[in-house]
Amino acid sequence: MTDNINQTQAAPTQEVVKPQEKAQNDAKPVRKQQTRERRQPRRRNDSFQNEFSEKVISISRVSKTVKGGRRFSFSTFVVVGDKKGRVGFGHGKANEVPDSIKKAVKDAKNNLISLPILNGTVPHQNEAKFLASKVLLKPAAKGTGIVASSTVRAVVELAGYTDVYSKTYGSRSKSNIVRATLKALTQMRTPEQIADIRGKDVKDLL
Repeated sequence: MTDNINQTQAAPTQEVVKPQEKAQNDAKPVRKQQTRERRQPRRRNDSFQNEFSEKVISISRVSKTVKGGRRFSFSTFVVVGDKKGRVGFGHGKANEVPDSIKKAVKDAKNNLISLPILNGTVPHQNEAKFLASKVLLKPAAKGTGIVASSTVRAVVELAGYTDVYSKTYGSRSKSNIVRATLKALTQMRTPEQIADIRGKDVKDLL
């Protein structure tokens, strides 16, 4: 009789877990896992930014007269392009040079245009004018390279042209020359585009 009592007292007690408590305990690890997943930083896709090259055309220091005196800042013009027919021109203004360049690059990427490229050169001769600056572009044979001023060269190289003749007239303002160059390029058409506009076959134009 005494042995039975001792065995009863020595037996370990089992804790009864209610179904609700068990469900809550099972759900806790899931919540922690979900929290970890939310906190993981998102990977930034830089493929769009790496696709483009950029060229600073000009940086100038400008001043503005305010009540307390003069306030200086920097004005920057930038050309960006993917060398596959897309190019953009942008302007940025900030108190520091790096910030003005960033703004100009962002502005240029927001103003991208597509240009026609025919065997590495322009489809035909064209001339365009912007204010007092005028730019002439002519096709060149393969291997000729880009015969142009540094400003025009920056535009056509980033656009993807490899062989172009160019001549600049009038004002030497770099921003005006860039705009005149882009105007001349956007007015160009490939033989296929001209044939489509005229409703003819390409062979009839050649």
